[in-house]
Amino acid sequence: MAIDLASLPLPASADASKFVDFGREVKGVNPGSLSPEQFEEVKEALYKHDALLFRDVNLTPEQQYALTKAFDPQSESYGHGNNKTEGTKKSILHPDLKTIPRVPQVQLIGNGTVYNHEGLAEAMLKHPSHTTFHKTRVSAEEEAKGITRFYRWHIDAALYDLSPPKVTTLYGIQVPKGNRQTCRYDDGTGDELDVPLGTTAFVSGKTMFDILPKDLKSVAVRSKVRYAPHPYVWMAPAHALSTGLGNRERGIGVAASEERRKVLPVVWKNPVTGNLHFQVHPCGAAELIVDPLPAGASREGALYPDGAHLTDLKEVRGLLYKMQRPAIAPSLVYPHDWREKDLVLFHNRGVLHSVVGAFTSDQVRADPIGPTEEDVKAYA
Repeated sequence: MAIDLASLPLPASADASKFVDFGREVKGVNPGSLSPEQFEEVKEALYKHDALLFRDVNLTPEQQYALTKAFDPQSESYGHGNNKTEGTKKSILHPDLKTIPRVPQVQLIGNGTVYNHEGLAEAMLKHPSHTTFHKTRVSAEEEAKGITRFYRWHIDAALYDLSPPKVTTLYGIQVPKGNRQTCRYDDGTGDELDVPLGTTAFVSGKTMFDILPKDLKSVAVRSKVRYAPHPYVWMAPAHALSTGLGNRERGIGVAASEERRKVLPVVWKNPVTGNLHFQVHPCGAAELIVDPLPAGASREGALYPDGAHLTDLKEVRGLLYKMQRPAIAPSLVYPHDWREKDLVLFHNRGVLHSVVGAFTSDQVRADPIGPTEEDVKAYA
């Protein structure tokens, strides 16, 4: 039986022309017990559309992990190293994630205290929000009126030693009720986005690359990013920009093996469509390594035609922000309106995402492939 795909319901703020291929709802199959043939259809749909939604799903942690692992059978580690996030007290991730004891690859995230959940007798969960990570924050009075921000745009990856997972799965067990919020960018543009309470926001890495001007496309396909050592410890005190797209301050020094620091392409190639996706975790980026233009490429208007190794954080962050900020414009963001028992699969090597908003206390992985030589010639 072929799977049935339907378009995702887009908010009024979205530019529908930019979401023609992004996102599909999958109907008529149980994601916890897919046949081999159904899984292959789901896999192809995921790489073609970057995000898949299953409604009204009953899923155990074992089934969720099995589904995620099926996209990358050789991987044995969760993106941050299974149970390591809770053990690293200085990590920015430490307060946000709790590990399911019998399936350490599955993490519990949320807000408030949860009792007797999948082997966790008591779990005190803290919903990550801009209030603890941004350099500035909206006032308490504005927050009470529903003003909020993106927390941190990112990909799910350790960015140190381990390779980025191909797919992430998010399963909504309990969804808080409350008024919609206004996500404000607070960067001088006046941009803001109407969002459901507790939404997860997604942007397409393909769109992020496609809308770049020619000179920045050339830089993107020629560049690799070197991430900071133990980046989630490094970034913890660095304070993010108001858009959640990178940090304002320098991270803390962390002892680490230089060989285990990740150097990844700025642009990742989709294994099914061949599309190029701009995939950088801006908060963890420390250096940019730009290759020279290929032989025969025009040097007119080219940036870094002879290549470069950028180590100045201000320059690295400024260039990345210039390339990534256009793609988080309100018209290009898909804020998912969660229902209980929603399962969302997303192409972790093709999209960026962010937690959005804040709750009150009672609201309860082989490396990605970069551009080919032909891609570099085409865009550089």
